Order: sequence, then C-alpha cells, then structure tokens
Amino acid sequence: MRLVIARCAVEYEGRLQAHLPLATRLLLVKADGSVLVHSDGGSYKPLNWMSPPCAMAEVEPETAEAAEGVVSVWVVQHAKSEDRLRVKIHEVLHDSSHALGVDPGLVKDGVEAHLQRLLAEHIHTLGAGWSLVRREHMTAIGPVDILARDDDRRHVAIEIKRRGEIDGVEQLTRYLELMNRDPHLAPVTGIFAAQEIKPQARVLAEDRGIRCVVLDYAALRGIDDVDSRLF
Repeated sequence: MRLVIARCAVEYEGRLQAHLPLATRLLLVKADGSVLVHSDGGSYKPLNWMSPPCAMAEVEPETAEAAEGVVSVWVVQHAKSEDRLRVKIHEVLHDSSHALGVDPGLVKDGVEAHLQRLLAEHIHTLGAGWSLVRREHMTAIGPVDILARDDDRRHVAIEIKRRGEIDGVEQLTRYLELMNRDPHLAPVTGIFAAQEIKPQARVLAEDRGIRCVVLDYAALRGIDDVDSRLF
C-alpha cells in the first residue's frame, strides 16, 4: 500500500462530474489498483475514489496546471468505463509504501458456522420435543446445515444464514426437492434461519411452505437472558 499526504485538487470525470478544491489530503493506492482520496474526517469514507479494475499513471502537468503550481498529476482510468480520476498534486508532504501481505479477512462473531453450532446445541428452541439428527447432513448437491426431527419425528432440513436472502431460500428449496426423493427421509420440511431475513426472502420461503426463523445470537449463547427482559 502506498500512502501519500499531499496538497492536491481532484477532478472526477465520467458518469458524473465532481471537484475537490485544493487542500491537504491523504491519498491511498492499494495493491488491487484502487485509489482513494481521504480528508482528516468523515470516518472511513473517502471523499472520492476509483475502484478496480483501473490503472494509474503519474504524468507531467499541463502548461496551465504547471502555472497554477501543480508539480505532478495522477491519472486513474477505469478499465471498463470512461470514468477517470485526475489528482493534481501541488506539494507532497509524505510518500511511503508498505507491503501488508495477505490479509486473513475479518473474523466476525456470529457467522454461519457459530450459528449452526449454537442452534444444534439448542435445537429445542425451534420447538418442544425436537431433536438433532446431525450437522452438515450431506446430499448429492452439498451439505444441509442441520438435519433435525420435530416433535412428530418428521425430518426437518435447516439452512442457516447470517443474512437471509432469496438465494438462500433457493438453496434450501433444492435440498428439500432432493431429500424428499429419499424414502428414508421423506417427508422433509424446511426451516430458513438467519439473524436477519429480507422481506422478499420471507415471502418466497413462506410461499414454498418453508418456515422462517430469526435467530437471536446473544440468546443462543446464553449472554442475553430473555426471561429477565422488560421488553
């Protein structure tokens, strides 16, 4: 990653026109080619940026720009559109590059694997008399997150998402169609479980006879004592 603190002005041309007047700003050039322009404020959001795929070139200023005090120009061109970022640098206060290496990514509390384990441990939250058959029940097209039995001993396939959207409902539908062909499992009903379920996903699931369950992650972990709540 390259970090440059400079007095600069910025022009954005393409689907929209934008202008940042001369000021001191932080310029970030990332390994993926993206270029971001930050001010000393506004939290994480840049004032302007160019996302990859794009290419950056440092060029000499035009005559009129040089007369205004511009010493260098960054031209950042998007590869799939006419969008162009033009950074006119008047003075460089800092310029350094740092190799950050491969990032392991953000490890979030409450991701699908944690939700799956917790729900399997507390399968009774779905209904009295429910029991766990197994986690990661394998089918010919992939594993179902949880296979359980309800209080009538019927099989239930449970698909778990952190955020429930239409593609998750479609995934569970394919599992159910396949599992209901197995005489040792059929009839198999479905539950679509997530911390948040989008309205469109809920409508589609309920139209297909799939029950939607919103998971309370804190309650499953035993952190949130639901019985002691006032509301």
